[in-house]
Amino acid sequence: MRVFVDTEFSNFIGCDLVSVALVADDGREFYGERSDFDRTSCSEFVRAAVLSQLGQYPDRVFTRETLRAALVAWLDQFADEPERVLCFDYFGDWELLCDLVDGPPAGWQAYHVGQLLDPGRQEDYYREHHGRHHALVDARANRHAMMDRAPSPDTP
Repeated sequence: MRVFVDTEFSNFIGCDLVSVALVADDGREFYGERSDFDRTSCSEFVRAAVLSQLGQYPDRVFTRETLRAALVAWLDQFADEPERVLCFDYFGDWELLCDLVDGPPAGWQAYHVGQLLDPGRQEDYYREHHGRHHALVDARANRHAMMDRAPSPDTP
């Protein structure tokens, strides 16, 4: 089972997690925003492109600790899958995920899919869904860009 991960964060220096989304090959999704990140540390880009998109899912806003617990519980539903791969297009997404759940999630492999994404399919998704720089939209776009690529040893 491949699960596509995307995050939004405050800036490239402090890298405080703002939101996280995971989208599985079979369509199951997780999304969460932090209520306790430091808005004053956000870059101008994040203030303009990311913060304005927060709050679309009011029931998915958590403190860091409750977000961690909700995400760990969501990942646990895949425990019986023979192969579990967390796919990301930016290494910082993996680092922020590991930081949130206190280390690499047990039983999961990590795979950087940045070079494998079909950029045309990804852009088509963004155009059709009118946006980007929202963790859930970006994770869905990455899944869409990899849909025709079957899991294999070289391509998860």
